[in-house]
Amino acid sequence: MTDKKGITRRDFVNGFAMSVAAGSAISPLQAAAEGALPKEAVAGFSDVYPPEKQGMRGNHRGSFETAHALSWQGKTWTRPAEQTDDTYDLVVVGGGISGLSAAWFFREKHGPDAKILIIDNHDDFGGHAKRNEFSVDGKTLIGYGGTQNIEGAYSEQAAGLLKSLTIDLEKFNSFYDRDLYTKHGMGEGIFFDKNFYSEDSMVKAPFWVFEYFVKNNNNLPVADVESAVAEMPLSDVGKKSMLQLLDSSKDFLAGMSVEEKMGVLMSMTYDEFLRQHAKAPEEVVLLLRNIWQDAFGLAGDYTSAIAGTYSGFPGTLGLGVIPAPTYDIEPIIQHFPDGNATIARLLVRGMIPRAAAGNSMEDIVTAKVDYNALDLAGNNVRLRLNSTVVNAVNVKGTSENEKQVEVTYVQNGETHRVNSKHTIMACYNHILPFLCPDMPKAQKEALDWPEKVPMAFVNIALRNWKAFEKLGVQKIYSPQSEFGTFWLDYPVSMGGYEFSQSPDQPIVLHIPYVPNVSGEGLTPRQRFKAGRHKLYSMSFSDFETKIFDQLDRMLSPGGFDVARDVAGMTVNRWPHGYTYQYSDLYDAPNGIWEENGPHVAGRAKMGRISIANCDSHAKAYTQAAIDAAYRAVNEQVAEKDSIS
Repeated sequence: MTDKKGITRRDFVNGFAMSVAAGSAISPLQAAAEGALPKEAVAGFSDVYPPEKQGMRGNHRGSFETAHALSWQGKTWTRPAEQTDDTYDLVVVGGGISGLSAAWFFREKHGPDAKILIIDNHDDFGGHAKRNEFSVDGKTLIGYGGTQNIEGAYSEQAAGLLKSLTIDLEKFNSFYDRDLYTKHGMGEGIFFDKNFYSEDSMVKAPFWVFEYFVKNNNNLPVADVESAVAEMPLSDVGKKSMLQLLDSSKDFLAGMSVEEKMGVLMSMTYDEFLRQHAKAPEEVVLLLRNIWQDAFGLAGDYTSAIAGTYSGFPGTLGLGVIPAPTYDIEPIIQHFPDGNATIARLLVRGMIPRAAAGNSMEDIVTAKVDYNALDLAGNNVRLRLNSTVVNAVNVKGTSENEKQVEVTYVQNGETHRVNSKHTIMACYNHILPFLCPDMPKAQKEALDWPEKVPMAFVNIALRNWKAFEKLGVQKIYSPQSEFGTFWLDYPVSMGGYEFSQSPDQPIVLHIPYVPNVSGEGLTPRQRFKAGRHKLYSMSFSDFETKIFDQLDRMLSPGGFDVARDVAGMTVNRWPHGYTYQYSDLYDAPNGIWEENGPHVAGRAKMGRISIANCDSHAKAYTQAAIDAAYRAVNEQVAEKDSIS
């Protein structure tokens, strides 16, 4: 008889699986969920709720090592001789919004009995639609760690998906508290860091430039611009330049036609426009350089002047290229407390009902997802986390049984293989050539061309926001600092979740971060690649030390103390972050546009394998992720024997 000490966890689990095979076969995960197996005996079973995890999240430890071994080191894994799981109608590689939407659309076309497996390398689903939770003094705070808003134009299919998920955008008019911060006298501030200026100082002034000119939607009346600029630690020449740039009647390209102005603006960076046409001194150029870096992924030394014009950067509103705004700019209010993680959660609940209770977009906000119910044998749709796909190939053959895709993945160091009638690759483009070795060389080169924008979304749980109220700021821009943008979270209350109502209550502080990498002559793609390596090299301690120092210096005049007021911190690290969007400055002159860029060739269908992700549409938006999923599913539905 074998000594009990010699029985490994694998022996025990496999033995249990064998013992139930003749009866009602259930997976070890399901057995643990139902109490028939000790939870610690089952790989993949966890009582730790992923959204509550703090520290380094996003591409967290355990999610990328296998992929890096494949792509960086050329490691290979032995293909299991036999399938280790069933044959599915569809296998989706990637559990982000695009992957989940692909599963949804496939199920819509083939009915609820379609067998679908979604595989993801993270311990949570949603991809960049990441949910962060904190418990502070008995109150749960919800924040977003990635894609955040439902905005822009949605296709009929994408809008239809939101409707199917019970998402009603009109309701946000009552969920979003437009007046919360303004009734506390809080606007925007610019923090001048002593590392770059004479001393630490805060000037209350809006840095979202449109607000200077829009009546009833600003924190600083136009008449007060002079006093705000007077407080800035700039030379007299710099202050005069700032006032000119903020004068919406000033045309720095006077005498040119609109067409001529467009040609000039399309030929230079925003920095170059400031220097050459606005004659701004370098101190002003540096002050304005990073205003929208977290939105574009590029600062003013890479953002084109035409992009700056359409975004309303200082010095552009008087050019006459676009009409100066004379209306109230509506704030973006279509925002769930966890950003678009709610879309992912609604998709999962819709396909795996036992994963979470409820039936509306409101009740999903506070619903607790049962992660141990995601990959049960009884589910027609199964979501398998902590699993990294390393190979996906079309089975070569002519018989009906051979018209499949073979997918190999690694979980907890062990290799597994499943077969599917169709496979949709919903991971990012750069990894695809390594996963699909049979891909044509030209397609591999097309997929390798774009470089995703590296970034991190940092969330800090604060015990209160009294210092912000005292200083009169809700958003802070810190020019030239490594961490340049800070804002108190969007005030959204819904589904039983109540946003902080007074300054003595807990709140989430959000800090978007794009790693800066200097270097003459770098293209955006080269800069993104260097930034990605920088981000990988940064530890959680690096973020913590630098951010805490900056917070203390920015907010201590308002009575803030990091040791006392910070209750938690999560860094959502995305080295492969925003999708690469073609540059009108660097790509368009070479004839590369959205309709003909490398992404079009890169997303070509490979037999029973299709590609769905934002990269495949060259747009870093949720609607692009959904549209890509719809396209990929329709490519596969075209197969005659799509499902039996």
